[in-house]
Amino acid sequence: MGHPRPGGGPLTLTFQALREAMRDNFAQPEGPARNARAERLLAEAEQLGEPLAVIEALGHQLQVYNYSSEKAKMFVPFARLLRMWDEQPGDFDDFETHSLHWVFKWVSSGMLDQPHIPLASIEKWLGEMEHRYRLAGHSERAVRQGEFRVARHLGDRERAQRAYTAWLAADRDRMSDCHACELHGQGSWQAELDDDARALEIWQPVLAGEHTCAHEPHAVLASSLLPLVRLGRTDDARANHLRGYRMVRPMESMRGSVSLHVEFCALTGNEARALEILADRPAYFTDDGDPDSLMDHLAVTALLMDRLVALGHGDQGVPGPAGTSWTAGALAEHARAQALAIAGRFDERNGTVSVSTLVRERMARRPLLERLPLGIRAVRLTAAEPSSAAPATASASAPAPVSAARPAPAGTEELLAEARRLTEQRHPDAGAAWAALAEAADATELDDRSLAEIDDHRAMSHRTEPAESARLFRSAAERYEALGDPGEAAAALARAAYATARDGRTDEALAAVEEPCARVLALHAEGATGAGQAAGALLNRVRIHLARLHDEDATSADDGAGADADSDVDERAEALERAVAELLAFAEPHHEDPRVADRVAEAESVLGDLAAHRGDAEAAAERYEASAALYHRAGLPWYAVEPEARLVPVARHLGDLETAERAARAALEHGSSYVDTLGHTRLHLQLAEVLGESGRFEEAAGHALEAAHWADEAGESAGFGTYARHQLGGWLLRAGRTEEAAAILEAVLPDLTVDDHGEGMVVQTLWWLGDALTVLGQSREAAEQWLKAADIARGWPEQRDHAMLANLAGQALYRAGLNEEADRVYERAATLWRELGDVHAVVRALRVRAWIAVREGQAGPEAARAFMSAAEKECEQALADADDPASGARLRAELADTHRQTGELIAGQGEGSETYAEALPYVEQAIACFEEAGEDFADLRTGAQLMAAWLEADLGATDSATTRARAVLAAYATASDETAESRRAEAEQLLEYVSG
Repeated sequence: MGHPRPGGGPLTLTFQALREAMRDNFAQPEGPARNARAERLLAEAEQLGEPLAVIEALGHQLQVYNYSSEKAKMFVPFARLLRMWDEQPGDFDDFETHSLHWVFKWVSSGMLDQPHIPLASIEKWLGEMEHRYRLAGHSERAVRQGEFRVARHLGDRERAQRAYTAWLAADRDRMSDCHACELHGQGSWQAELDDDARALEIWQPVLAGEHTCAHEPHAVLASSLLPLVRLGRTDDARANHLRGYRMVRPMESMRGSVSLHVEFCALTGNEARALEILADRPAYFTDDGDPDSLMDHLAVTALLMDRLVALGHGDQGVPGPAGTSWTAGALAEHARAQALAIAGRFDERNGTVSVSTLVRERMARRPLLERLPLGIRAVRLTAAEPSSAAPATASASAPAPVSAARPAPAGTEELLAEARRLTEQRHPDAGAAWAALAEAADATELDDRSLAEIDDHRAMSHRTEPAESARLFRSAAERYEALGDPGEAAAALARAAYATARDGRTDEALAAVEEPCARVLALHAEGATGAGQAAGALLNRVRIHLARLHDEDATSADDGAGADADSDVDERAEALERAVAELLAFAEPHHEDPRVADRVAEAESVLGDLAAHRGDAEAAAERYEASAALYHRAGLPWYAVEPEARLVPVARHLGDLETAERAARAALEHGSSYVDTLGHTRLHLQLAEVLGESGRFEEAAGHALEAAHWADEAGESAGFGTYARHQLGGWLLRAGRTEEAAAILEAVLPDLTVDDHGEGMVVQTLWWLGDALTVLGQSREAAEQWLKAADIARGWPEQRDHAMLANLAGQALYRAGLNEEADRVYERAATLWRELGDVHAVVRALRVRAWIAVREGQAGPEAARAFMSAAEKECEQALADADDPASGARLRAELADTHRQTGELIAGQGEGSETYAEALPYVEQAIACFEEAGEDFADLRTGAQLMAAWLEADLGATDSATTRARAVLAAYATASDETAESRRAEAEQLLEYVSG
């Protein structure tokens, strides 16, 4: 009622203006402002003295109330409409008669949501609905559905099941809810009966987009979340949350669905995301026009706040009802009390305890997952202190890095033996074992060698600052020396020198490493120390030379230094090469020694770095592969991660995506149990980029999602996390998962800044978001993103991206009907294309401006023809300058299409022989130009031929029209593609038109 309606008799201008005003108002966002305007429109309708105007205005008012937070107001206009129907049914036309019976369903279910309306009144209205439907000849399907809702609300499952069965058995007719809404209700019942699989089976046609309406699949997406999680379909649950919340977020009437998204987040380790959702609509805490959805909102708020309290965040500030500063603990108590108070009112009305029982059960739910990564940045709220909360049942994220070592022993001797065992195996868990020993043992329990080893391994930890590492290494060296182990002492001093290099003091480090290297080599020659110590010292010298080379690279890049700096870089590279050669020469006789093999493998990797530095990608790839192979041969796969990861970008540079993918997967496999959270981020992101480059966007998106998750865990949400989410949005878009892509890209934009992430990344994100919004039919919003991107690209030296973005924005504004804005942006685009020398793009922009000019309220036909004439001149000038046949043919086809569109524009200015006769020569010019352009443009030519034939048919030149149509049929006599079929069908239709 009150929405666009078919037919209708002659109306006064005032009544028509009222209808247009109601139509415009219904298109506004849901909420009090729209409701208030509907009230004013009713007052204006009452001044017209036309009963149908009042009926339509009442229907419009009822409709906007129903889709808002003020549902309780809809009963007044409905009662008035029903009274008018009973007194003067003849005042209602067919459309309003249908609408009156339709909203009976809204009113009966709406009464159920208002605890102040007695149950007897609800049952009475249900009976009234059944009576009136029977009189009107409608099926009982909607009535039985209404009865099912009442019984379900009361907790009377036996009656609910009877009504459900009768509902499905009754015939569908015009009064039945749409397929999407019916399936939502049917699936929800199955979920309530604990049959999640059946619920999802029923919902599938809605989730797949086969059945939709104004509020579906929005509501089904929300209802599906927890059933999907319970069934282990976490990827689908994540996707439905991203799709669904984006749909319901702007809709005030969808509080119940929003509550389901809050609940989902609260039960999947996404409490921070749930808080963001609560903060989106603070009015949801106080809007009381729909007590049922208010109760739902308060119940899930209590659930969420209880989770925060259980995690030790009870004193954290949280969004809540306006006028008070809320902590999680305080809001938990308030929301619980308010939810139970509303439930109590329902139960008092119903004479049951069903509603209160369900609310208590909902507030007491336990987490279903420890964490389900969503791909959207949100601070993870982990336990601040030990909690009595029940543990989560599972985690849908990748497993945290875990030790591959045996369970940690308890006693000091066992801890020491385990640490030495892992050290001997070169195992990455050795450092943690030494740390556990240091924490568990009293210094008096350990001998000097053990204390030296503890210092040594504490210094090796990446968590230890370089200066402290150097101190600890020197401390260990002193202990080794005192113990009569000068070889290990020298090796420790070499490690101290490398720690100094890591502190940025590479020249000092290089000077410091020479003495321990010389000493350890002399000791080895005397048989006083092992090959492992000597190789280790030489490797640390290699590392210092590599750090020194990287320092010089960075300095040269920053200073913009010239030939002298280049010469210095070359000298440092040669010094590094000599250091590696010395290490490899020493290691050659000892290549079977496991304490030497890993040093050789790292040296190969350094040679790969050196080759990459010199621009020899093929040599770098060979060295990295050799390094990884040596690590594997030595039984040290965890150390192969580094060269495997380094091989990936080199292989990509060489265009060898197969090798890049193999290396990326190997690095992830070999490092999954040992790398830290940031390492997981890098490895997943690396594989995602390779997969994306290979066109496997679904899998790429999966690894980008994992990368974003690990970045959040590592505290790198703003850095690697933002980049991962940026890539995730792009790959979801290219995988056709547009709604998810839009949600991710919209969420990542606030985290992107030009200063931190660069203009290119910001522009690309805006570009992708514009693409996604276009697919979703949100043209105006797409234009906004593209214009923001264009404004950034305006300052770039190369202006093609700027031009393309302006062009895309113009298209979007044109589709949105924003004519003045579209014309201005196309003018900007045309200027840019002209500066870039792209004649085709200039011509197309001019033609669109012509079509804008003939839209209502715009410059008009003369301006439109001027634009078409300008486009024609651009083509002719370019043709005169064309220097090769191929570009000439393309330009001639562009000129042909300009003629064709000019003819179409003229013909569209009015039906009749005069305009058609004026248009026809332009179309004939188009045909001739397409013929000159060649057979590559045959489809465009035949399209113009058929257009000319239609014009001739309407001008009475049936013979010519027939000849053209038959020529088109002959042209496609043996073709079977889509264009051929379309052309044949149109030609046959034209022949039938002419002959008829």
